[in-house]
Formats: sequence, structure tokens, C-alpha cells
Amino acid sequence: MQGSLLNWPDSIERTPKSERENCTKFSTGLQSTRSDLRTEMDLLDVEEWRVEEVGDHSSDPGVVVRWIKDGAEYAAACDAFTTKTANLRETYLWIRETRMRAQRATETAEDAFAAAQLPSGDEPVAPERPPHAVLGVDPDASKDEIKDAYREKAKDAHADVGGSNEAMTELNKAKEAMLEGR
Repeated sequence: MQGSLLNWPDSIERTPKSERENCTKFSTGLQSTRSDLRTEMDLLDVEEWRVEEVGDHSSDPGVVVRWIKDGAEYAAACDAFTTKTANLRETYLWIRETRMRAQRATETAEDAFAAAQLPSGDEPVAPERPPHAVLGVDPDASKDEIKDAYREKAKDAHADVGGSNEAMTELNKAKEAMLEGR
């Protein structure tokens, strides 16, 4: 999908927009799914992780979850559905099911997450994201939209509620960058 602001892994094929499905099989919302994913990543004991997505008003509902574990870089992505919530939920469920499968006594030739391991030439996990992507707003968002998005994201990113100092620093920088000169 040319022109997308989403940092889609080179090794994963995009779903054509015309083939994306409406999804009604999930009854949870975006915030609940983010919370579930945060718990899952804690259980995986990853070194770092993030969700990549385009702002709420974008025509690209795809999501990419990237993480590093034991020095290896992984990515799981979904754009099969027409909403970001459904795509994130589907990705979270894949990660959860794969983690659960890895707890089985059955031995396989590869790590349970081998399918998600990125080739060495793919984008590293820690590139800096544009400020509007960090906040989940359009690049031309108003001051109020920026401040509201910051407050909403800070609720989950703050270290006191299970977030991290790095996440708060990224949010603060994004807010400052977007408010500068407005």
C-alpha cells in the first residue's frame, strides 16, 4: 500500500483495501485490547515493545506490534479488517496463542515465535516515530485534540500504572513537538 504512514514490515504482505473484512467477532474495545497486549508482553518478558499504527482518522487500519526478546527482533501485523481495533485484537490473540503454545511440552524444530522473527535486513524496533503517530492524531490536529490525546495515552503510559518512563518521555516529546508553533 503505497503512501501509507505505517511502518509495515517488508517481510509481511499487505491486505488490499478491497479485501479487508468488517469484523464483528470481537466485543472488546481498543483500550481493553491495549491493556491485554501490555499484559501479554509482560508475560513474554520482552526487552522492549511497541504498537505501530496510523492516527484514528486514517484510511489505514493496519497495526504492527514489534518487540525484542533475547536480542532477536519480532513483528506481528494485521490489516485484514476494516478497523484498527479488530486488527490489534487479532494480533494480540495471535501473540497470546503463540505464547501459550510455547508452554506445551511438545518440542519443535524452531522457537514458537519463529514465524514472527524479522529478517536481519528489516527495520529495527526502535526508529523514532512522527509525533502525530505517537499521539494517534492527524498531523494537523488542533491544540485541544493534541492535549486530549496526550492525556488519554498518558493514562496507560505512566510508570505508576504499568507503563514506562520511556513511553512517557516519547509522549511528552510528541506533545511538545506538535504544540510548538501552534
